[in-house]
Amino acid sequence: MPPEAEATPPGSHDVASAAGDIVELLDVLWERTRDRGWAAPASLAQLRLMYAVDRQDGIRMRVLGAVLNVSAPSLSRLCDRLQSAGFVERRPSPDSGREVTLSLTTEGHAHLAEVRRKRDEVLTGAIDSMPAVQRAELAQGLDGLRAALGGAPMLTGPAARRPARRP
Repeated sequence: MPPEAEATPPGSHDVASAAGDIVELLDVLWERTRDRGWAAPASLAQLRLMYAVDRQDGIRMRVLGAVLNVSAPSLSRLCDRLQSAGFVERRPSPDSGREVTLSLTTEGHAHLAEVRRKRDEVLTGAIDSMPAVQRAELAQGLDGLRAALGGAPMLTGPAARRPARRP
């Protein structure tokens, strides 16, 4: 029997740790590319907010704070900066005058599209260097992870229904 067939599959904790390492590397990559000027002015925290609003247009700020696990004052400051940049718009809630909803502006959508394009360009370069078998396994694993996370608040809305990308 080949050695690969005898190998014990890694445990969930080991895989989660490896995925966490990749997330951290992507954060560092984002900061490096941001320093080169192509994705300014949004910070990682601001981008996370924009991703959430993109996934759930018209999200209430109270709900967004819970989704992002951010205090109301911190969330308000993030929104202030993004609104000043022209990326988000605050509106009164249609069914509660005391609540505020958030939507991305046309500029916000364009900025996210550019961030995603640049991110995909960098990731495509790395993934292209992988053997085809590993790319297929990665795609299958990511599909499984996406399905397992399907009920997470950040993954609801239109952006979560994007088709899976194939290698």
